[in-house]
Amino acid sequence: MIRVLVADDQDLFRAGFTMILDAQADITVVGEAGDGAEAVRAATALRPDVVLMDVRMPGMGGIEATERICATTSAKVLVLTMFDLDEYVYDALRAGAGGFLLKDIRRDELAAAVRVVAAGESLLAPTVTRRLIEDLVLRPGHGVAPRLAARLAELTSREAETLRLVARGLSNAEIAGEMVVSEYTVKSHVSRILTKLGLRDRVQAVVFAYESGLIVAGGA
Repeated sequence: MIRVLVADDQDLFRAGFTMILDAQADITVVGEAGDGAEAVRAATALRPDVVLMDVRMPGMGGIEATERICATTSAKVLVLTMFDLDEYVYDALRAGAGGFLLKDIRRDELAAAVRVVAAGESLLAPTVTRRLIEDLVLRPGHGVAPRLAARLAELTSREAETLRLVARGLSNAEIAGEMVVSEYTVKSHVSRILTKLGLRDRVQAVVFAYESGLIVAGGA
C-alpha cells in the first residue's frame, strides 16, 4: 500500500486529491497539510511514501518544504501546481522532487504519477520536460561537453542504449519491450547508469544524454 500525504493550502484541492487517491486499491492518504511547515511536520511524523506537494502556500512554500522533507525523510515528493513556470521546475528538481505535474491532469494520471514516484522513478509533465530540455540543452551556443561525452565510455553498450530510451521518455516497462529483456534487467541497467555517471535520478539522466551528445536534439 502506497502511503500519501497531501499538502495544499486550498481545501477543495486537498479534498479532491484525497478522494481520488483513496479510491485506489493500492493507495491510501495518511494525512493532509495546509502549508509547507505543516507538511514537514506531518512527513516526519507519518512517514508517507509520497508527498503530494503544492508550490504556492502561505508561510513556508512547497519548494522549501520539499527540500526539508527530502533531506530528512525517505518520502518521495510529487509537486503539483497551477503554474507552468520554469523557476518552479528548476527549484523543485534542485530541492529533490521526484516529479512535477500540473493540476489539470486527469484523475487516472494522478494515481499513475503517485505510483511512478513511489517506485523511485522520476516523472515530469510532457510540456515541462520539453521546455526543460530546450532551456538547458537547446539554448543558443550550447554544444556537446567533451567532459560529459568522455564519461559515456564508462557505460556498456546495453547501458548506453537504455540511457537513450530513458531520454526518449520511455518507462521501464516500455524499455523492456524495446530491448526484449525483463523489467528487472532494465531497472538494473538504470541503477548502474545513475551510479556510474553520478546522477541522482532519471531527470538528470535525460539532461546528461542530451548534453553529452548521446541524444541529438530533434533526432529520434
